[in-house]
Amino acid sequence: MQHLYNMTSAPSIQPKFLPNRHHLGIVAVGFSGGQPKPGVDAAPMALIEAGLIQQLEEDLEFDVAFDDQVHSYAEIVPAEDPPYRNMKRPKFVSAVTKEVSNQVYNHSKNGKLVLTLGGDHSIAIGTISGTARAIRERLGRDLAVIWVDAHADINTPETSESGNIHGMPVAFLTGLATEEKEEMFGWLKEHHRISTKKLVYIGLRDIDKGEKKILKEHGIKAFSMHDIDRHGIGKVMDMVLGWIGSDTPIHLSFDVDALDPMWAPSTGTPVRGGLTLREGDFIAECVAETGSLVALDLVEVNPSLDEQGASDTVRAGCSIVRCALGDTLL
Repeated sequence: MQHLYNMTSAPSIQPKFLPNRHHLGIVAVGFSGGQPKPGVDAAPMALIEAGLIQQLEEDLEFDVAFDDQVHSYAEIVPAEDPPYRNMKRPKFVSAVTKEVSNQVYNHSKNGKLVLTLGGDHSIAIGTISGTARAIRERLGRDLAVIWVDAHADINTPETSESGNIHGMPVAFLTGLATEEKEEMFGWLKEHHRISTKKLVYIGLRDIDKGEKKILKEHGIKAFSMHDIDRHGIGKVMDMVLGWIGSDTPIHLSFDVDALDPMWAPSTGTPVRGGLTLREGDFIAECVAETGSLVALDLVEVNPSLDEQGASDTVRAGCSIVRCALGDTLL
């Protein structure tokens, strides 16, 4: 197969889109409201206590801007939050993701690379919308998103079988799902959104019927575990980066359940047959090598679900983050 993107000629990490590549803004989001299992809100603190921020400062020499808070957003829990359009806790998720969007935007508009530690994957409504807005304002460019996940998370409220919003963020971010009510994601405007043509999936293996239809109808680029098995992760990354282009700002949103449960068992919706830890690290390393990364999410670590595997899952999450932010084997 002809490679669409030659990694041997990829630029070394450089401040292509950042005034100073070593300025990193961190947002810690202790939020579990997009899905039913408690514990994922404890992930940011578990990652921090594992030494992640210290490693970024000392080993990778980042100038870190962090408010030393894991935001739970308890102060904005609505008094009433009934299901709406099949969505569970829509007011709370909408309010939290709006706050996250503003936090990420404030870092990104000042040229910082932004790391968000979640939390369930519903928070990507906030992280990606914030990055997209900042990049458009600062650079006049559209944002590309690499979504690494066992799941597509592109259900609309109407196609979702569970009503859990952590399975819907991509639909809202691409405008495939919209809502006029301000308190129900009506705050998402055009400048918050991404194009389906600049979205690429890696690692899919548990896709709802409605999601398969959406992916096919909109021609969304997706590499399932079948593609990784067939081509190998190296060629898949060539194709991913070739599709995006070599000079496009990238937001990498990494759900730890993209990894096989052998490597990351402590997560809410584990699916066997996933990426190895090295494949996950390789994805992150390839994105880092482009010099185009402007934001990174690490989500769905849930330390409470598998006590024996919690430390392995946290270590895997830390490894993914370090690799995406420039850590190398040599």
